[in-house]
Amino acid sequence: MAIPLQVRAQAAAAQLVFWLPRPVRRLIAGPPLRRDGQELALDAQLLLRLQQLTGTALVGETVEGSRLGLELGRHLVSGKTIEPVAVRDVVIPSGDASLDATLYAPAGLPEPSGLLVFFHGGGWVVGSRATHDNAARYLAKHAGVRVLSVEYRMAPEHPFPTPFEDALAAFDYAHANAAELGADADRIAVGGDSAGGNLSAALTLAAARRGGPAPAFQLLIYPAVDFTTRRRSREIFAEKLFLTDESMTWFEGHYVPAGTDKADPRLSPLVATDHSGLPPAFIMTAGFDPLRDEGEAYAEKLREAGVSVAVSRQPDLIHGFLNFTGVGSRFREATAELAGALRLGLARQQKEK
Repeated sequence: MAIPLQVRAQAAAAQLVFWLPRPVRRLIAGPPLRRDGQELALDAQLLLRLQQLTGTALVGETVEGSRLGLELGRHLVSGKTIEPVAVRDVVIPSGDASLDATLYAPAGLPEPSGLLVFFHGGGWVVGSRATHDNAARYLAKHAGVRVLSVEYRMAPEHPFPTPFEDALAAFDYAHANAAELGADADRIAVGGDSAGGNLSAALTLAAARRGGPAPAFQLLIYPAVDFTTRRRSREIFAEKLFLTDESMTWFEGHYVPAGTDKADPRLSPLVATDHSGLPPAFIMTAGFDPLRDEGEAYAEKLREAGVSVAVSRQPDLIHGFLNFTGVGSRFREATAELAGALRLGLARQQKEK
């Protein structure tokens, strides 16, 4: 897709704003925003201010418009393409469908390596491999792993449980074809942000319960894990942030068919009756995020079940920061921690072999 001139101009302006002296950036962003004993990072508040000034939003009036907006908006915040990372296309069978995927391999990475099967965020409705291209590249390069980024089918054309089924099929494909992908079948992690975190947690639970191959590690980035309960963070961070209560309701309306049991663990892995025996997990949440509390509740549920889990709250950040590494150093700091956790998690699996 050619980048419109207006988008290129906005991207250049955004880069310039983030290079301004801190007092000027604070003047543009406004007084510090404090909620729930936390103060929003200047980088995050400045990004929200630019979003307000340009009239952009995560969700638009239509599905098509929302998808296009996110595809174009990535050019404002993702930064220059991260290199050197080799990419190649992969096709994954899922039922009677074929899923497109991209395999990322940082330069010089030997075979076999660890592999992350990655599922992009976007409320199961928007987002794509393209919107998360630099996120996948960043994790591949800085974690020293291969990343298989999957284009699972999305709602409303393909509502629940199709995206879950695609995610499980993608993991099974990666495990069965590990050698061809340059990966170690015993060091395959799953992970994703938001909706992608939901799919990762749900498929891990399902794989562990059926027996046979299961992920070696879970990288869950501000995941959505419970459709049954409205927690406190959804109330206090409901408005004027990147992800809002209104947009969450919009996503759910498209993804979850009427009459669905919201306690189905394929949809709400947090409320599953048994979490024992799951692989280690690293869960990162954002302080100013409606999903914060359920992500941290999932970490506690895993811990109670005897699962090795680490949770890291970024108290000054907003939902979506994985995609904002092209602007503001604070977003890159948090994403670097994610890459470090992935590297360590898969390295431990190698030592245990």
